[in-house]
Amino acid sequence: MTAARHHLVWDWNGTLLDDLDLVVRATNVAFASAGGPAVTADEHRVRFRRPIADYYAEMLGQAIDAEAFGRLDRIFHEAYRAGLTSCALAADATAAIAAWPGSQSLLSMWFHDELVPTVHTYGLTPHFTRVDGLRAAVGGGPKAEWLEKHLAELGLDGRQVVLIGDSLDDADAALSVGARCVLYTGGLSDPARLRTSGHPVADTLAEAVTLAQTF
Repeated sequence: MTAARHHLVWDWNGTLLDDLDLVVRATNVAFASAGGPAVTADEHRVRFRRPIADYYAEMLGQAIDAEAFGRLDRIFHEAYRAGLTSCALAADATAAIAAWPGSQSLLSMWFHDELVPTVHTYGLTPHFTRVDGLRAAVGGGPKAEWLEKHLAELGLDGRQVVLIGDSLDDADAALSVGARCVLYTGGLSDPARLRTSGHPVADTLAEAVTLAQTF
C-alpha cells in the first residue's frame, strides 16, 4: 500500500464469496426456463460478460429485451437465493482482508438489501468502512457508475483506491474512476481472459492483496 492508494475496494461475488458453482446452477435454471442449453462452469467463465442481457442473448440464440431479461433475472435470483447457504468464503478471504494495512470497503452488484445481512452473516462487516450493493430492481449492467457512487459516499478520489475483483468489468470500473485493479483468477471469469487484460492478475486473494500494495 502506498500513501496515495490507501483504500481497498473488494468485489463480493466470485471474489470474497466462492459462489461460482451456485451462479452456474442458477444460470442454468434461467436458461432452462427459456428452452436454452445448460452451460458448464468453464463455458460460463469464458462467455459471461456485462451487460448480462448480451450474454443471455448469445447463449439462448435470441434477442433479449428488457422484459425478457427482467424475467430471466428474477428466475436466476430465485435459484441463487435458494442455494446461497451452500456457499463459503474463498479459502483465504479472511486472511487476505486482514493483510491489507489501510481502509477497506465492499461493492457488489448483488442487491443491497440482501448483501448487507449476508456479509454480516459471514462476520466481515467490522472490516469495512462501507458495504454497498445494487440499489435497483433489476441488475445486469456495468459496475462503473456504482463504483463512482460508492467512492463519493466514502469521500474518496479514485486515485486513492485499489479494487480487487474477478472480472474485466471490475477492471473497467476501476479505470473509469482513476483507480487501479488486481484481477483474481479464482472467480467467475476465465483466467486466460484476465491474463490478457494488461492488469495485474493473482491466483489467490492473499497474492492479490500483496500486488495491491505495490501501487
